[in-house]
Amino acid sequence: MLLKEIRAIAGETLVLAPHDQDTETANTSWFGAPPHERMGLSAEEVVNAFEETVEQLRGQVAAMAHAGPATFYVWHDLQAGQLRCSTASRGRDELPFVEPYKATDDLQAIVVEFLEDRAPGAIVWGEFDPVPIPDGPVPGTPEIPVWVCDLRT
Repeated sequence: MLLKEIRAIAGETLVLAPHDQDTETANTSWFGAPPHERMGLSAEEVVNAFEETVEQLRGQVAAMAHAGPATFYVWHDLQAGQLRCSTASRGRDELPFVEPYKATDDLQAIVVEFLEDRAPGAIVWGEFDPVPIPDGPVPGTPEIPVWVCDLRT
């Protein structure tokens, strides 16, 4: 099911709006999978599904005659237990994250982390500590690894 959902992204209408980037949230997809489905998938299968999707999205961007950057990106949202992806009319170092992130070319590591998460979105009670809600990024917060792919190449 997960592979089918990833490939379905290429069939959706791509929105690139450099002057109204809130509308680009329409490009965001998130995927969850129960532990038994995760165990039945290989990282290579998931990576291949994303790479196939990227090739089709490149065709859409070319057909749009979009002149600026077009970036597809994937990350594992640990708190939600989801694999997420989106497309933005921004460069790899300007993606719309509130948290610090690190652009990477290693999609496999992100997928492996997602597939090996046996309790998606769960926090062990003994590891839960109340923290104040900050107004911005917390210094020293680990960077989220984000696979970044240029759709203009």
